[in-house]
Amino acid sequence: ICSADVVICEKLVSEFEASHSDIDVNMVRLSSGEAYAKVRAEGRNPQTDLWWGGTGDPHLQAAHDGLTAEYKSPMLEELQDWAQGQAETSEYHTVGVYSGALGWGYNKDIFAEKGIKAPECWSDLLDPALKGEIQIADPNSSGTAYTTLATLVQIMGEDEAFEFLKKMHANVSQYTKSGSAPVKAAARGETGLGIVFQHDAVAQAVEGFPVEVGSPCEGTGYEIGSMSLIEGAQNEDSAKVFYDWVLTAEVQNMMPEAGSFQIPSNASATPPKEAPDLSKIKLIDYDFAEFGSAERRKELLSRWDQEIGSLPLQ
Repeated sequence: ICSADVVICEKLVSEFEASHSDIDVNMVRLSSGEAYAKVRAEGRNPQTDLWWGGTGDPHLQAAHDGLTAEYKSPMLEELQDWAQGQAETSEYHTVGVYSGALGWGYNKDIFAEKGIKAPECWSDLLDPALKGEIQIADPNSSGTAYTTLATLVQIMGEDEAFEFLKKMHANVSQYTKSGSAPVKAAARGETGLGIVFQHDAVAQAVEGFPVEVGSPCEGTGYEIGSMSLIEGAQNEDSAKVFYDWVLTAEVQNMMPEAGSFQIPSNASATPPKEAPDLSKIKLIDYDFAEFGSAERRKELLSRWDQEIGSLPLQ
C-alpha cells in the first residue's frame, strides 16, 4: 500500500522493479486512514506486505494494534533523529521516511479577483470572505486532515478546536477523501484554498499553477511520513528488500522527479531546494505518541463525525 501521491508511488515501484528484476510489486494507492482500515480488516489474513508513506499517526496506531511487524533495518543509523525517533516510539514497528509541515495552498488569482486577503493565521480561515472557498480532507480517510485536527487540539485545546472547526465549516465547500486533493482543486481554480501539507502546495506551484503556500502564525503541526512491515506478511523477505532500499539516500533523492518535495529521512539525502524550510516555520511540539494512540484517535474521529461531519455543507 502506498499512501503518498500516486505519482511518487508509481515511480518507486518502477525504479525498484528496474533494479530488482526478481521481485514484482503490486501497489494500491490509499489515503492513510483507508490504508489503516484495510490493514486492520486483513489482520487475520494479511494481503499486504508493506505500507509506505502517509502520516505517522495511523502507522503508530497499527503498531499499537499489533498489525505491523517489528523490524530494525540496517539503514536505521543513516536516518535523521526524527525518523529514528518514530521507530523508537513504535518499538520498531514503523520508521520515518519523510517529513513535512502542515499549512495551506491558495490560488492567488482567485484571491485577487475576489479581493480576498491572504490568510496568515489559522484564525484568518474564519474570514466570511472565504465562504465556500476552503477545502480540507475528511480525517477518517486522510492522514493530512487528522494531523490538522490533532494540531488544532494541541494549539487551542480540544473544545476550542472543535468550536473553531464548526465556525470554519461555514467556509468549507468539500471534505475530500485524499489529503492532497484540496490544493489540487485550488490549483485548477475549483476552490480558493486547500488545507494541506505545505509540500503538496509547493508541488502545484512548481507545476506552474498560481498557488501560494501559507504557514499559520500560531504555529503548525507536521507529519513524519512513515513505513511499516505488515505482521504475517506473505512476502516478508521481499518487503524487507524494498524497505531497506527506500531508506537509501539515492532513492530519497529521486523524490522531486515525481513532484514530491518532502524532507527526506536519510541524513545523507539532499532536501529539495523547493521544499519548505522547516527551520523557518513555527512548528509545535507535536505529540506523536498521544495522537497516534488508538484511543485518542478513535475519540477525536468520533467527535469530529458527531460535531463536524454531520453538519450540512452550505
